[in-house]
This record gives sequence, structure tokens and C-alpha cells, in this order.
Amino acid sequence: MIVVPRGNSVEKNAAMLALGAELVVHGTDFQDAFEYARELAEKEKLHFVPSFAEPLVRGVASYALELFDNVSGLDAVYVPIGMGSGVCGVIAARDALGLNTEVIGVCATGAPSFALSFEAKRQIPTEAVNTMADGISCRVPDPLALEIVLSGASRIVTVTDDQIRAAIYYLFADTHNAAEGAAAAPLAALLQERSRMQGRRVAIIHTGGNIDSDLFAATLADAAKQSVIS
Repeated sequence: MIVVPRGNSVEKNAAMLALGAELVVHGTDFQDAFEYARELAEKEKLHFVPSFAEPLVRGVASYALELFDNVSGLDAVYVPIGMGSGVCGVIAARDALGLNTEVIGVCATGAPSFALSFEAKRQIPTEAVNTMADGISCRVPDPLALEIVLSGASRIVTVTDDQIRAAIYYLFADTHNAAEGAAAAPLAALLQERSRMQGRRVAIIHTGGNIDSDLFAATLADAAKQSVIS
């Protein structure tokens, strides 16, 4: 059983159903879905698997190990932050290898809870999220994830939806990689900080291509008509 909010990616929902999942649609955002899933698990005596969990972090950390094994001398890595499994996995791999690589988190301006919490050094929930990047639509940071990010990330950069859309366009136009909003956010952050990072060896994490085809097509068409990055 997988619980998703209303308005979740139509194509992602279809893929989960095709793989045999029982799909439950509840709430207006991922926090609503998370809380309802936890209630369902308690009520029906099911094993609850949250979006941030130690086994998931270990699995996600494997891509960071592959990155660090194949690309030496990285000065920094930009990582999108949703519930925190990705950024915590990168931090764990970096620390296990004894590297000095900066880990820089990326949030959307319309979902700033992790950025606000990082600045305040305590959990700062938000009442709502408003971003096209559903993979980073967090409004209540996981306490353990926040603790790891506070100890292991150098900073968090926030990017607008317009910057994310521009990065989606660039990733496709320049590399022919389809990127969901969360996957494009690190490039958007690097472009925002391109002067600061000039001359440094930097990686960005591409988390996946879970973007509905109509949204992807519209994003490419709109970006192609204008100067998408100032």
C-alpha cells in the first residue's frame, strides 16, 4: 500500500499501479499523506515505511559512493532535500570515505522548511508548500535528518520554480536528460552560485525523471521562448 496526496504525478501513480501497488490518495500534500499512512499502518497493523528511514538512506548512499569512486577531487556536491534521505546518504558516503567535499543542500523557495530549520538550527515546519518540484515539497523536516544535515552540510540554497524550470530545460537541451523538478534543483542552485563556484570541481545530483510528459513538454516550450537564466 502506497499513500500519495491529491495532485501527485499522474504517470508516477500509473507506474505504481502497474507494478501491483495498492494506491491510496489522501490529503493535499506529502505531509498529509505521510501522517495518514502512519495512521493506516497503526490501524491495520502494517509495517510502516516512511520517506526517511535508515535502510533507505543506506540504499541512496550507494549512488554517492559511486560518484565519489568515479570522480576524484570534488570540491562540492549539490543535493536536493525532500525528506532528507538523499542528502544524508551523500553526507554518510562522504564521511565514510574521509573526504573534504562540501555537501550543499537545495530547497525550493515554495518549500523552505529545511532551509529555515537549517538557519534556525531547530525544526521549523511550514503550514503549506507551493512548488512544482514535488520531490522537495517538504513542510515538516524529519528530526534525525535535520540533525545529520546540520552536522554535515555546509549550507542550503533555495531556488525558485522559474529557476527549476530553466534547469529542466538546460538539462534536456544540453544533455538530453529528462529531469523532475527535484532533479533540476541542484543545477538551478549551481547556476545561481556560478560566480561563487567558478574554478571549483562541482557535482550535482540528478534524482530522476518523474515528471509528467505534459508538464515536461510545457516547461521545455516555455523555456525555449525566453531567456531562462539571467
